[in-house]
Amino acid sequence: MKSTTIGFIGAGNMANGLIRGLIAKGTRPENIWASDLDESKLKLLSQDCGICTGNNSDIASNANVIVLAVKPQVMRDVCKALAADLDRRGALLVSIAAGITTAHLESWFGESAAIVRCMPNTPALVGMGASGLFANARVTEEQKLLAQGIISTVGFATWVDADSDIDIVTAVSGSGPAYFFLFMEAMQATAKEMGLSEDLARALTYHTAAGAAALAQYSEDDIATLRRNVTSPGGTTEQAILQFEDGDLRGLVAKALKAARTRSVELAEETDST
Repeated sequence: MKSTTIGFIGAGNMANGLIRGLIAKGTRPENIWASDLDESKLKLLSQDCGICTGNNSDIASNANVIVLAVKPQVMRDVCKALAADLDRRGALLVSIAAGITTAHLESWFGESAAIVRCMPNTPALVGMGASGLFANARVTEEQKLLAQGIISTVGFATWVDADSDIDIVTAVSGSGPAYFFLFMEAMQATAKEMGLSEDLARALTYHTAAGAAALAQYSEDDIATLRRNVTSPGGTTEQAILQFEDGDLRGLVAKALKAARTRSVELAEETDST
């Protein structure tokens, strides 16, 4: 991967994080290209990282892997123009746009195109992302390793079995950080209401969330066992858990994730209708 030329069409936050992650893991800056309508983003990346910048045609001419990192609303136009520039070079195409299915990409690039659909999330910006990937039938095993290698520079990356599974990944990890942010926001607000300073409420909430996630990730016990271990009968934690259960927290979580998955499917349908 260190000698592969990787081009990013779109230089927003996620592309920025991936570019910096690639360089941190040993990819030479001169092997990375980026294009964007916002010249200031390209100038900053060039100054900070030493990468090559240009237009979409430059990337089509130079890159072995092209990461499509533009907004879903403009993806169709970008891809159709890029398809003409690519001709039959056989570059691997990696899309990180929500609501853009593999079928969409195949219709714009042709069924012979090697395409990976990926759903990353915002913790990728600090190297702690969680991403799901799906490859179409044209992607070789070598290309799969290459795509996973790129995405894993900013965190955990795993393959799913079907394109539709990406809608579930979107609901769980793609949108998931916002669920935890909301919970943490509520904890902070209540801690402050009960008398803690804003700084202390924030610090305790952040460290508790990070510690709980780390313990869950590295413990040999499953998540339910970890919850039971800290919930002593008759204790303070039990009282809090009872309130969550009485409020049907599990049912709310299920409704939230299903609504997010439904919206992901709807976004794809809206792309079909435009």
